[in-house]
Amino acid sequence: MARPEIGKSVKTGQFTTNYLEVGENIGGIPLLFVHGSGPGVSAYANWRLILPLVEETNHAYAMDMVGFGFSDKPTGDEVNYGRELWTQQIIDFMDALNLEQVNLVGNSFGGSLGLSVALNYPDRINKLIMMGPMGVESQIPFGLNEVWGYKGTEEHMAQLIDLFTYNKKFASEDLIKTRYEASLEPGFHEAFSTMFPEPRQQSVDDLSFPDEEIRKIPHKTLIVHGREDQVVPVTNSYRLINLIEDAELHIFGGCGHWTQIEKSQEFAHLVNNFVAENQA
Repeated sequence: MARPEIGKSVKTGQFTTNYLEVGENIGGIPLLFVHGSGPGVSAYANWRLILPLVEETNHAYAMDMVGFGFSDKPTGDEVNYGRELWTQQIIDFMDALNLEQVNLVGNSFGGSLGLSVALNYPDRINKLIMMGPMGVESQIPFGLNEVWGYKGTEEHMAQLIDLFTYNKKFASEDLIKTRYEASLEPGFHEAFSTMFPEPRQQSVDDLSFPDEEIRKIPHKTLIVHGREDQVVPVTNSYRLINLIEDAELHIFGGCGHWTQIEKSQEFAHLVNNFVAENQA
């Protein structure tokens, strides 16, 4: 039976990247979705509700970052996980598929990677969309420390899903089981346990930028956040809206870290409208 999490694959540098693609016949600048860093995450897990809502008007890609989903999961001397590796993977992915420029949508740690691409390869980004983003210098939040310290048990996964969501109807037993089973995929736990080692503040620092760097971002930027986010606090987005000149901020009340799940219709509407503006 076909698994919806497994899409196409492409060589990105020395690694193979699994990705989903929709709206192939739509012109214009494509969307590139970059997921977050929770255990059991993949492009499909993060964006499965959003891709059907954007594909009628956008050519869109959603990639599994190295170490996650069904992309390569190197360990040991094969890899040095961090912002530099994942940023290069995004550029290699774009190069491999001949994507000159994208509208990048980054969730949480994917938001930090969006900032990294925007700062290091500004010509490759048209518009930037960040949802519940990391990226500003801060102390590691309790919720994020819990997520990165995943213990590999179904019980702990249930606790993490509870942290991610505000409306508990989204913290279903099926979702807990699905994410837990995804975290049991071959090589995942070995890779994940080496990505964000203690003290995990080092990983936050690696994925963060000084205020003066963020101020240099010239791109039109949409920032989206759930007011009740317990993993990456909404104060991150308040800081970003005051640092990025051409930016707008949308905050959803009654929403946790998973805006794309708890407010999927509304989030997709924001994305579609934002990328359509001034795009003839």
